[in-house]
Amino acid sequence: MADIKINLLPWREALREEKKREFLNVLVGIVVFAGILIFAADRFYKGSIDAQLARNTFLDKEIKVLEGQIEEIKLLRQKRNELLSRMQVIQELQGNRPVIVRMFDELARRLAERVFYTEITVTDKNIQISGIAESNNRISSQLRNFQESDWFTRPNVTQINAAPTFGPQASSFELSVKQDTPAIKGAN
Repeated sequence: MADIKINLLPWREALREEKKREFLNVLVGIVVFAGILIFAADRFYKGSIDAQLARNTFLDKEIKVLEGQIEEIKLLRQKRNELLSRMQVIQELQGNRPVIVRMFDELARRLAERVFYTEITVTDKNIQISGIAESNNRISSQLRNFQESDWFTRPNVTQINAAPTFGPQASSFELSVKQDTPAIKGAN
């Protein structure tokens, strides 16, 4: 037999070129598919982020509205407390009205002879009295009158000065007493 020589190189070369084209087509397909996946993932996450930002903005607006309402509630509570305290003061004044009248009535009843009040200052249960007396003995009588009263306790002279314009033995005086209510005494 004679040597037959077959050149297989062009066939192999064509097969190699075909496989190379297939590889490049697959590679381009994979790159395009990967690009589409990346683009889709990017759009999905950007959409999710935008939706979350929109929710956050909505929540911020609602929080500001609620904070405004909270401030309004605080102001209303403050006004309510002020009104309640005013109502309480008014109720105390209404409740103390007979006591105050009785206290001033008792001040007039306990006034010693030839003693004159020039000023009376009431602070809580403390009463400061300024006045003029014919003599120091009259001031002592005034203190005894306060001690005998159920409405006053702890009479105390804080100042005595001579007042010759009202008489040769006249004195101006200042004294303090504590107001006490007999009903409260009996409750203790």
